[in-house]
Amino acid sequence: MDFHRFYIPYALVFITQVVQDRRPVFKDPRMIELLRSTLHKVKEIHPFIMSGYVFLPDHFHILIQPTGTSNFSQIMHSLKMNFTKAYKESVRRTDPLKFWQKRFWDHIIRDEQDLENHLHYIHANPIKHGLVLDPGDWPYSSYREWEQRGLYPEALTWNEPANSLWGE
Repeated sequence: MDFHRFYIPYALVFITQVVQDRRPVFKDPRMIELLRSTLHKVKEIHPFIMSGYVFLPDHFHILIQPTGTSNFSQIMHSLKMNFTKAYKESVRRTDPLKFWQKRFWDHIIRDEQDLENHLHYIHANPIKHGLVLDPGDWPYSSYREWEQRGLYPEALTWNEPANSLWGE
């Protein structure tokens, strides 16, 4: 099977990465902190701006914009490899471990509406998965940052049918 990704320099990219067998490793807040720490280290090697994120028990969604010479695949390769290594050290495993699903899903953001739709998707995800009733109650997302920027009016009802939240 041929698999092709499209790279547009400095484009904003929505990425979904899932843990192998959907193991809920990120139920442990220490593992979310390890993921955040790894993201910061990867950012030093492969510069990028992260515009949105949500970390869930078995997967995450991020919106990143590479700002250097690296593309989003190089960023993800580094993140997956470095996190797996740090995870193994933290749980004292020396055996081979397939932590992540092999591929990640990516989508190049096309315009402002596409960005807004993907931010809504990211921030509604904890609701979609039954983790909270309000996105502000999920501590592992960029929702509060975007709420402060004025993206979410107070009147928004998060218990609307999910598709209406992100324009599908």
